[in-house]
Parts: sequence; structure tokens; C-alpha cells
Amino acid sequence: MLIEDLRGLLALGEYEHVTAAAAALGISQPNLSRLLSRAEASLGARLFERDAWGVHPNPLGSLALSAARDIVERYDRLRRDLDGVLDPDAGTVRLAFLDSMATSLVPRLLHDVRAAAPRLRVELRQEPGHEIMPHLAAGVAELAIVSGRPAGPHGWLALQEQRLVVVVPAGHRFAARRRVRLVDLEGEDFVSIPPGFGFREHLDGLFAQARVTPRIAFEIGDLATIEGLVGAGLGVAVVPEQFAGASGTVGVPLANAGASRVVGLTWRADRVQAPAAAHFLAIVTAAGPY
Repeated sequence: MLIEDLRGLLALGEYEHVTAAAAALGISQPNLSRLLSRAEASLGARLFERDAWGVHPNPLGSLALSAARDIVERYDRLRRDLDGVLDPDAGTVRLAFLDSMATSLVPRLLHDVRAAAPRLRVELRQEPGHEIMPHLAAGVAELAIVSGRPAGPHGWLALQEQRLVVVVPAGHRFAARRRVRLVDLEGEDFVSIPPGFGFREHLDGLFAQARVTPRIAFEIGDLATIEGLVGAGLGVAVVPEQFAGASGTVGVPLANAGASRVVGLTWRADRVQAPAAAHFLAIVTAAGPY
């Protein structure tokens, strides 16, 4: 069975109609019908049920579609990786990054990469830090933008240091302060990142060092949303400085030691980097810090 046969099965699974799937693939309806018959004969099983409304995967078909999707994705990744070896300027780089970097650091970094290597393709994965590291280990991502240098066999390029501030609603008793300590905030309702996120671990360390137990009212895994909740008067929060002010909040610098986070680019140092990824890293190294 050919890769294109698997693509045909996937199109049938998506459209559940031979005519629509054939049009999407750019082939004739009879050719797609023959492809389906050939695939079913090759696998020795009926995969789709036919009726007046189209074709629909049966349980065996669903199993085949899941395997076909995996095989096609792996094949496409192989082709991209080979293209990157043959021509690093036109290869593909798989970059994962923290959700909180989506509207600030990542666009600036990609602008510099595009300017230096316009044919370089970058596959983006926006996800929390606790998902990034397993994906980096599995090779799903080649490079990752994370907060804090990871332990273990990881390379590291620091990109920026972000000062942490306490965001408060306009008119809050601390809004006019030049700085504030965590101990000053005892008794306040806090809006925070949930446990399991790297930034939450950093905050928990700061609170523990200050011997403060925050009274957490809301938890949400997006720093921009946290700032919005503070702007609505639902509490105060500690976030990187660039998130303050979007919803009319005020960012007051945090006076506690360690009240910053370093964001950087990391990769597996125990593996040989693909040429395209190495080229991406070289561009960012020359353009930074950010």
C-alpha cells in the first residue's frame, strides 16, 4: 500500500463521501473508489460502509484511519527532515513555546528568523511547560522556549529576563506604590496559574521564601486571562511585567529577591541537531538577546 493510498483513506474518513473526498484530493471519483477497494483488499477487511449518503468508517475502518494518520504524519516528518539536511535554508524546524510567549517574544524571534532565512519553515507548538519537555524528549519538538534552564542534557540560550510585578486593579490601595512585597499582600485574593505549571512552581517558591500563604481565589492557565480577571476586580496577581495594563490594571514592581524569570531557548544537547534547527539557533543567537 502506498502513502497516497493512505492519504485517500484519510480523505474518505474526513469527508465520508467519495465525490467530496476525490475533489479534495484532485483525483477522479472512480480512481478513489478503486483506491478504497485496493486498500481493503490489501488489509483483508472492509473498512467503510456504503449507503445513500456516502461512506462511513466502521470499527475496523476507524482503526485503520488511526494507523494511517500516524504513518502519514511520520512520513511527512521524514520528508521535511530530509529536506532540512539537504538544504538547511529551506528545511523545517519544530519549535515549541510557552503559551505566555505567544504574543510577545515569539513573533519578534520569528521575524528575525524569517528575515535571515525566508525559506526556512517553522512548525509551531504553543503549550504549557509541563507538556513541552516530554515533547522535546520525544523529538516532537527540536527547540523550545521555556522559563528557566531545564535540568539534564539540555542546551540553553537565555533570551530575556522578565521582571515580575504585582498587578492590581486601578484604584487599588497599592496602585500608587513604587514597589510592593509579597508579605504586604497577605489577606488579598490571588488569581494564579494552576499547580503543575512551571511558572506556578516559581511563584510557590517566592511565596515560600517570603513565608506567605496566598489566598487563591481563581486559577487559570493563561497569564493574559489572569490579568483580565484582575482588571475585573477579582483579585491581584503576580505576572511578568509585559502582561500588566492590558485591562486597565497597574503593575507594581515586586521587591522580593528572585522576582523575575529568565526565558530562553533549549534543546537536547545529547543529540545531533538537524541542520535546519542548528541554522535557526544560529540566527537567534546572533539576533538576541530579546
